[in-house]
Amino acid sequence: MRKKILRITRSEPTIEGAGVNINRAFGYHDASLDPFLLFDIFYSSNPEDYIKGFPFHPHRGIETITYLLKGEINHRDNLGYNGTLKSGEVQWMTAGSGIIHEEMPRQKKGLLHGFQLWVNLPASHKMISPRYQHLEENRIPKINFSPGVTLKLICGKIGNITGPIKEIISEVQYFQVIIKPKSEFNLNFNRNHNVIAYIISGEAYFDKGQIVKSQHLIIFKKGGKLTVKTEDREVQFILLSGHPIGESVAWRGPIVMNTEEELKIAFNEYQHGVFIKK
Repeated sequence: MRKKILRITRSEPTIEGAGVNINRAFGYHDASLDPFLLFDIFYSSNPEDYIKGFPFHPHRGIETITYLLKGEINHRDNLGYNGTLKSGEVQWMTAGSGIIHEEMPRQKKGLLHGFQLWVNLPASHKMISPRYQHLEENRIPKINFSPGVTLKLICGKIGNITGPIKEIISEVQYFQVIIKPKSEFNLNFNRNHNVIAYIISGEAYFDKGQIVKSQHLIIFKKGGKLTVKTEDREVQFILLSGHPIGESVAWRGPIVMNTEEELKIAFNEYQHGVFIKK
């Protein structure tokens, strides 16, 4: 049975950080998206859109995944990590009990293009120690999945190939899929997973008779096999799959907990300089 579309939405422009122009595909808690919370797209060749970056700010209770297609971003945090995310690389940050970091463009001009995904953590893991996993482009498997279909495996498993991200808390899969014209892509998922796709470029049929174009997000119904077909244009898209956590969500800004009381504690600790746990 073919996987059916639940709904299609278009990413919308917004401003984040110190004045960074982005597009947001979603940024809210919903049962059809669980465990995913937010998906932002940054794409601009105008430095005024991104140069102010994201100065130091806290996170707790989530994982943030930054996938950079083009450009360079410097990252620093209170743990002493200082590095640069380059084109084709991924930074998987588990904020856990708390981290304070900044993300600033290293480049002064040129195209900056990438994505940031937020994944919720279950209550049992919200206060674990923070950590990073940095993936250089050559560590990301590039799979010739089927005729005309290439798949970049960031997280999860395809056949006997497992993605390089290790010790994943929430059960998620993260792929970039590239389908050439006149080709077809088929993939089965865990029937209990929520599955979503964001179209980076091009267009394709994601359900019988329904074509979806770039800058659109597709949220699928559970069950069935995902089938994607192209006609005259190549399509590239991000494909995400995750097992719902099914817990209450209390969310304010960069901190996501289970209750309002936990949120109050987190922000009070941040204001009083005791946010970071040892």
